[in-house]
Amino acid sequence: MNVAVRSFAKINLGLYIGARRADGFHELRTVYQTIALHDVIRVSSGRGSGIEILCSDPRVPLDSSNTCYRVAERVVERLKPRHRILIEIEKRLPVQGGLGAASSNAVATMLGMERVLKKQLAGAERLRIAAEVGSDLPFFLLGGTVLGVGRGEEVYPLPVLPSLPMVVVTPEVGVSTPAAFAALDVLAEQSAETVQPQGSKGRTSLPAGDLGGELTRSGSSDRLIEVGRALSAWLSRNPEAGAPAKAKSGGRVGSLLSDLVRAGIENDFERVVFSQIPELRDMKRALLRAGSRYASLSGSGSTLYGLFGTEKAAVKAAQALRKQGLRATATRTLTRHEYWSNLSLSH
Repeated sequence: MNVAVRSFAKINLGLYIGARRADGFHELRTVYQTIALHDVIRVSSGRGSGIEILCSDPRVPLDSSNTCYRVAERVVERLKPRHRILIEIEKRLPVQGGLGAASSNAVATMLGMERVLKKQLAGAERLRIAAEVGSDLPFFLLGGTVLGVGRGEEVYPLPVLPSLPMVVVTPEVGVSTPAAFAALDVLAEQSAETVQPQGSKGRTSLPAGDLGGELTRSGSSDRLIEVGRALSAWLSRNPEAGAPAKAKSGGRVGSLLSDLVRAGIENDFERVVFSQIPELRDMKRALLRAGSRYASLSGSGSTLYGLFGTEKAAVKAAQALRKQGLRATATRTLTRHEYWSNLSLSH
C-alpha cells in the first residue's frame, strides 16, 4: 500500500523566548498557525525490514538524524510491522526556513505509517512520540491556531482564526535554530552586564543600538506567563475569531490584523537574526512597503511572512516582491478543519 500525505507548514504569530532551562531548552510562548504551503510525504511498505528515507534534496539527511526516521523508529517499536517502511520526502518548503517543515514531515510520516499498516496509535501515544522527537511536532497533531508553551511541545487549541491571505518570502540563506538560541543566550549575558534601573529586577534592558525591548532571563518567567495569557486572550476574546472571513474591504480579516498590530505581538528571534543577516530585516520592510498589515520572521527564520487584508492585495504584493528579486509566494492560513480535510493526497 502507498500513501501520500500533505505536510503543511506553520508560522508563528509571536514568539517569546525565556532563559535556558536546566534541561538545556528555553521556555517559550507562541501562537502556532498552519498555512497552505506544504511538502509531500509518501509512505509505503515492502519486503524486508527496517526504515529507508528517500529525498532528492541533498540538504535533507537520509539517516537516523532525520526527524521522519526518528518518528518512524518509534512507530515501528509500537506497531511492530512485518515489512520494510519506505519514506519519500518531496521537498517544496525551505530547509532551515522556520516553517516547521521537518517537524511537519515527521508527523505526516506517522499518520502515513498508520494508514499503510492499517493500525492506529492512541492520541496520547501520538503526542508522546511527537514530544520525544521535537518541540514543534505536537502542534502538527492539532493544526489550525494553537498556543504553544513549555519548550513549544505543550499545545492548547485556540479559537480558530479565519483564513488570512498572506505572502511568504523564502530567502536563499537558512538559519540554524540552535545557533539562533545560542545568539539569544549571548545577548542575554551581555544585557546582564549592563546597569539595570531600580525596580527592573529579573528583566534586562538590551544594549544601546539593538532593536530595543527586553529579553527574558532567569527569574523573569512572569513575563512569559503574561505573554501566554495575552496571546490567548487576544484570540479568545476577539469576537472575530472562528468566524468566516469577509472578502469585501478586508472585513473581519482587516479587523483581526489591526488588532494583531495593536497587541504588539513580536518574534524575539528578530533581535539576533536581523543583526546577523541584515537582508532579512530588509525583506520584512519590503513586505510592509508592499502593503502587509503585519509582517514577521517565522520561528528562527529565515522565512518571513506578511498578512494581508485581501487575497487580491496578497497576490499583487507577491508579484511586486518577485520583481524585486525576492522569492515571494501568495498563500493563506489554514483553519483546523481545512488542515485535517486536506492532509490526504491518495491511497
